[in-house]
Amino acid sequence: MAQKPSIPKGTRDFSPVEMMRRNYIFDTIRRVFRTYGYAPLETPAMENLSTLLGKYGDEGDKLLFKILNSGDYASGLSDEEVRQASKISEKGLRYDLTVPFARYVVQHQSELTFPFKRYQMQPVWRADRPQKGRYREFYQCDVDVIGTRSLLCEVELVEIVERVFGALGIRVALKMNNRKILYGIAEAIGHADKMMDITVAIDKLEKIGLENVKAELLERGLTPEAVERLQPILELSGDNSSKLEQLREVLASSETGLRGIEEMQTIFDTVAGLDLTLPVELDLSLARGLNYYTGAIFEVKALDFAIGSICGGGRYDDLTGIFGMPGMSGVGISFGADRIYDVMTGLDLFPAEVSCTTRVLFVNLGAAEQAAALPLLRAVRNAGLSAEIYPDSVKMKKQMEYANRRGIPMVVIVGSEELAAGVATVKNMISGDQRQVPFAELAAALQ
Repeated sequence: MAQKPSIPKGTRDFSPVEMMRRNYIFDTIRRVFRTYGYAPLETPAMENLSTLLGKYGDEGDKLLFKILNSGDYASGLSDEEVRQASKISEKGLRYDLTVPFARYVVQHQSELTFPFKRYQMQPVWRADRPQKGRYREFYQCDVDVIGTRSLLCEVELVEIVERVFGALGIRVALKMNNRKILYGIAEAIGHADKMMDITVAIDKLEKIGLENVKAELLERGLTPEAVERLQPILELSGDNSSKLEQLREVLASSETGLRGIEEMQTIFDTVAGLDLTLPVELDLSLARGLNYYTGAIFEVKALDFAIGSICGGGRYDDLTGIFGMPGMSGVGISFGADRIYDVMTGLDLFPAEVSCTTRVLFVNLGAAEQAAALPLLRAVRNAGLSAEIYPDSVKMKKQMEYANRRGIPMVVIVGSEELAAGVATVKNMISGDQRQVPFAELAAALQ
């Protein structure tokens, strides 16, 4: 007996019902993106490794999927050369959508109008350990604007977060921080040279707890005194304004830190004037370990479902500089479609009609009845309704079971009696009600 086929761990098949629900998420997000004037973009699944390496930090580089050079490329290499990945792999699957976006901007800069606003909804790949809510292949829905340093862009992203999750029915909280503030904290505790070590460690605070973060900071070379000075900063309490005021005292000697505080104050003040329902919180433990962030950073958590971040992003001042186009500031945010799907499934938030591909089923009761039903079916489709006819003339019970299993809400019956009277029997599969409708009025009656 042949072995049952399988798929790689960390990947998933999506059934028709799952795809309809996923498309509901994509369509909702896309609609919001377009409301704010963002244009669609796609980039290749694979990029040159030179594009990807060194953009995500050491931990990110380890999670890149590398692609072997094709054909007999390795046939002329020695065993030692084959063992060197750079000799046999020059491409990799994209880790995120932001770095390919920066590469695209630099490559096509003469064709673009700045500020350039784009959205992108495609899969990314990470060689991570699969676990609940963490996949090796997953979709991101990114929205970015590049070519301006205006903080109005950050405010707009806050609005987009509110609109997307409001439309999907998910209660969320938006956590924000600023990489300049994090640098100021590193300066304040005497370890500006270890800013990246500090951010990588405190970014794990929610996952591993404060004591483990402190232990990791010690392993990364911070002194016990510095770690003790860091703890009360991470535990600052109060509303956003209160936290920022306390930070002004702590970071008074850090010019960079104070700039970050002023940026966050401007964003919070502007957002406060928009009367949003979205909770927005300054969270000093939020670090987002990607190397390219330089300003405000975002992370969104679902309030009613235990899962990691379902959305995140931030400001990057010079991501295009690594490709030879310095000084092109941008900011963006990425919605994790797969985790959003898990949240909506867990909370039963999908509307019932989302899982229905066919609204009307015509039963098939024989050659004469089929001949009469086909023009009616065409008229119903012309009216914009999704409809189908059962392909075989079988027992009515089997056809009704098919409609139930597919979740088709309306069934149209054209039997010998209906054919003689020039009417169709329409059955509502949800309520069980039946009525007879003249052939000429059927399409309108089903709307």
